[in-house]
Amino acid sequence: MEEADKKAPSVIDRYYTRWYKTDMKGKPCEDHCILQHSNRICVITLAESHPILQTGRKIKSINYRISDGCSRLNNKVSGKSKRGGQFLTEFAPLCRITCTDNMEYTVFSCIRGRLLEVNEDILKQPDLLLEKPTTEGYIAVILPKLEESKSITNGLLTREQYEDVVSKRTTQQPEPC
Repeated sequence: MEEADKKAPSVIDRYYTRWYKTDMKGKPCEDHCILQHSNRICVITLAESHPILQTGRKIKSINYRISDGCSRLNNKVSGKSKRGGQFLTEFAPLCRITCTDNMEYTVFSCIRGRLLEVNEDILKQPDLLLEKPTTEGYIAVILPKLEESKSITNGLLTREQYEDVVSKRTTQQPEPC
């Protein structure tokens, strides 16, 4: 019985397809993960190789305020068609994360779509982002347009392609990410 429990896939592995965007905006190792559900909804998380998730890092602050006039916390969605949600482009910033070593990282949406929600729990408990990045520590939830839902994965990497990029990085770079 215990062996069967160990081999059972997680909820994420069972219901979501993982897609990856590496080196966001040309910044080495700043990789993002997009979890795409069969109902089109996409959950934006940090990829395992992101510098924030490397050993020893601690998060000082997470800020959803992108500029003076734009805060992702002000996003209000209503109704079946999710009216009122902020529309995001592929390179729209979602939040800025500052670590205790004063390194700042910007997390981007990676896909086009309507912002459904941001994870306010990580504001109160930033360690969720470090401990459970693909579940309780997600960054945001985005709903792509219906007509674009098939094409949003263009330009994203599959799990195998991502692992290949990460393994090449470790052999080619003098210092790890």
